Amino acid sequence: MARQGALRRGFGAVAVAAAVTAGTVTSAVAADDRGRHGDGVHGATRAAMAELVRAEGLPGTIAGVREGGGGWSAAVGAADTATGQPRSPRERFRIGSLTKTFTATVVLQLRAEGRISLDDPVERWLPGVVRGNGNDGSAITIRQLLGHTSGLFSYDEDPAMIQRLAGPDFLLHRYDTYRPEDLVRTAVSHPPLFAPGTSRSYSNTNFVLAGMIIGKVTGRPYGEEIERRIIRPLGLSATTLPGTAAGLPRPHALGYSTLFGGSPTPLETTELNPSWGGAAGEMISTTNDLTRFYSALVRGQLLPRAELDEMLPAGGGPGLGIGSVKLSCGVTLWGHTGTIHGSSTVALTTRDGRHAAAFNTNADWVEGERGLAEAEFCR
Repeated sequence: MARQGALRRGFGAVAVAAAVTAGTVTSAVAADDRGRHGDGVHGATRAAMAELVRAEGLPGTIAGVREGGGGWSAAVGAADTATGQPRSPRERFRIGSLTKTFTATVVLQLRAEGRISLDDPVERWLPGVVRGNGNDGSAITIRQLLGHTSGLFSYDEDPAMIQRLAGPDFLLHRYDTYRPEDLVRTAVSHPPLFAPGTSRSYSNTNFVLAGMIIGKVTGRPYGEEIERRIIRPLGLSATTLPGTAAGLPRPHALGYSTLFGGSPTPLETTELNPSWGGAAGEMISTTNDLTRFYSALVRGQLLPRAELDEMLPAGGGPGLGIGSVKLSCGVTLWGHTGTIHGSSTVALTTRDGRHAAAFNTNADWVEGERGLAEAEFCR
């Protein structure tokens, strides 16, 4: 494919884009160190953030850490490259594909309630939706959707969608509304990549379908179920599902995008209608809310043991709506990455949930996020 889709492909994926010119990045540094942790513990993390901004020509980066009952947060660089306004750890931002972990959690809660089986075929809940060009919803299970083994083409890789999402036409279509049914229709206009269950390929179509299944099973939109089952119980007061709303709640930084390689210079893309991401990537959150969510998830506060074991397979590797990464110091982390126009996010936690971190950059051409994890968790 000529260009990567606009929602990040989980761990290890790299957004294809050019760097901003050196003159657009400020050297402003802001911090909000909370709890018992100071830079004596997190100095390497702050240094890695500053180096990432410098080396990759980024506007700015923020971090939030939850560890041992305490917290630490920091910000480096600019929220607005024109004014030099510094970033703040309290900002809200688009989380892109981290939405998938929320969606998968609700699906697994429904499984725990006996309302669905992970081995149910998609056709059972969405008859006739996945059909044509070799696609067959009766041969694809819910488990395969959540694990990206369905073989379904990712709708954002369709040439017309690439033109709208990752090319100059984005500026003409940034406020367009996309229905989940239309996104799936675009996906099934292409033949499957492989027979279900025989390989693995990241596809946003999988989670748009998962959101549709949540709606069919519960009788309520997936966004309402995420709010009712996760956001309210955990008190994630800064986490929202905007639907078709184009703005970001304040405080927020401006987002800068090279349209995933489609623009030679960064464009300000803060406002957009995120319905094209839907249950695969529409959500907005903060570093504090994300560390709380991922820590609570792996601790078993949202899922019974059986469902958590399904989500986080023993030995690491790809999970259901979540992934794992092993760092150079031997630490294995669970979490997700997410990139959407003008925003790149990574949230990670140790398996016991005692140490979690989230980072956001108000740009979408970041490549060195792993270095932030190395600095924070390996020290």
